[in-house]
Amino acid sequence: MGMGGTTLQTLKLASIPSFSSSRFVFKPLPKTLTFLAPSRHGRTQRPPFPLLARALSAAPAVQTASDETAVKPQWKAAIDFKWIRENKEAVALNIEKRNSNANLETVLQLYDKMTHLQKEVERLRGERNVVANKMKGKLEPAERQRLIEEGKNLKEGLVTLEEDLLKLTDELQQEAQCIPNMTHPDVPIGGEESSVIRKMVGSPRKFSFPVKDHLQLGKELDLLDFDAAAEVSGSKFYYLKNEAVMLEMGLINWTLSEVMKKGFTPLTTPEIVRSSVVEKCGFQPRGANTQVYSIEGSDQCLIGTAEIPVGGIHMDSIVAESLLPLKYVAFSHCFRTEAGAAGTATRGLYRVHQFSKVEMFVLCQSEESEFYHEELIKIEEDLFSSLGLHYKTLDMASVDLGAPAYRKFDVEAWMPGLERFGEISSASNCTDYQSRRLGIRYRPSEPSSSNSKKGKGSLPPPKFVHTLNATACAIPRMIVCLLENYQQEDGSVIIPEPLRPFMGGLQIIAPKSR
Repeated sequence: MGMGGTTLQTLKLASIPSFSSSRFVFKPLPKTLTFLAPSRHGRTQRPPFPLLARALSAAPAVQTASDETAVKPQWKAAIDFKWIRENKEAVALNIEKRNSNANLETVLQLYDKMTHLQKEVERLRGERNVVANKMKGKLEPAERQRLIEEGKNLKEGLVTLEEDLLKLTDELQQEAQCIPNMTHPDVPIGGEESSVIRKMVGSPRKFSFPVKDHLQLGKELDLLDFDAAAEVSGSKFYYLKNEAVMLEMGLINWTLSEVMKKGFTPLTTPEIVRSSVVEKCGFQPRGANTQVYSIEGSDQCLIGTAEIPVGGIHMDSIVAESLLPLKYVAFSHCFRTEAGAAGTATRGLYRVHQFSKVEMFVLCQSEESEFYHEELIKIEEDLFSSLGLHYKTLDMASVDLGAPAYRKFDVEAWMPGLERFGEISSASNCTDYQSRRLGIRYRPSEPSSSNSKKGKGSLPPPKFVHTLNATACAIPRMIVCLLENYQQEDGSVIIPEPLRPFMGGLQIIAPKSR
């Protein structure tokens, strides 16, 4: 999801399974959203930045075929090009496994060109320094004039080469940022259908009466209003009413309190971020089938997940090793265009443009990310088990991984009204993919046995942290699960016991008396 500067650019992205990724150009959407800002006199006025749904995918920026001139990236990722070159067979196989559109051969060719050009620039700089040193001594006028001319020629040649090097470096970044993260060796290869079930918990509830979906329950219990929201905001928006509001607040506070018991620091986050931060987290704000709302005429976007602003907290910093792991649990509203999503399978609250979510985010030492990945999925599973849900945990297949993820576990819960399992959560280990873009490092207290190099003084060199993210509770989908699984024959819905203290002791949502 992000980028800096006000220039809009079209981007080529690594493939994401749930969205099509291709080369594309901007097309204004028929519907726009605008912020209403208060004027000095208290009235609302429309500032000149309508929110337009723009396109996203999961990987950083690259110029498209429609660009007439190369667009320089606004930031540079600390990509280990030497490692890529030394492991090109493994990287090529990984690109193929993930069905990515990254062009490894182009990256390697550009890298070789850049290294040769760097050597040439260094050679000219050395020659220029030799000439400058000769000029310091006593010289015959003719010799001095010859050195002046030679120095002038060297300077002009150097300026040209440095400009070429800058362009080449930008082009290399644009191509290399499309390369997805490497993939855990245990990840199943293929599309979503190749994903493997890690765990199955519970069984579908048996109903002795006709099952209603959450839309019918929401209407009969006066909990949801999609019609009014469609008039006010458009499709895929909603009002929560009455006990549904208490249910949302209860879910948020219960989830926060449970996750905080595991040592997580609670946060609320900005919900508008710079586009560059979105990009650095591995999403693309201005692509064809994006999930990101970009603010036209600015370098800002609405967040699709709190992962983005939380990931940016420690951007461009070296974290003390003693502070790791840093574990955050963040509440935010999330905004997604849901481009291409349609059909009865996504009706109601299942797929919406705006929703509340509690997100977990971990920054840890590189050796510990697999341990924390298991911790995150266990927290999710414990939360869903305590609510009595029937669910399964999946080890997602390679094509279904976004560019940042080394491995991803999804949780799908049974939704009897929709008559299917629906995704309610995911947990991803992004290793150092995001931290190399966000510039988040830590300095080990002792050098590793494989690297005895020292940094400044006697300190070991800093290493990139590993980042992980996981959904603790996506509110609308959890409401779908609870309404549909806990419905009763008389039309009421029972509140799961753990949530009752967070809902003022409410035990049941009963039909309203007419």
